[in-house]
Amino acid sequence: MSSVAIGLFAGLLLALVAAVGGFDMFMLALVLAAVGVVVGLAVDGRIDVTGLLSGRGRG
Repeated sequence: MSSVAIGLFAGLLLALVAAVGGFDMFMLALVLAAVGVVVGLAVDGRIDVTGLLSGRGRG
């Protein structure tokens, strides 16, 4: 599936959430979509999140 089709599908889902759930649910959907994008980029290897996950050293 092309990125254009995925973007169109995501836009349609967000519009549906906004129409059904109102502004609060729309904002929640945007936050969850952003988390999904970050997870997807991490799984693909496009971003490196090991610095965030490992934390600081103990000594």
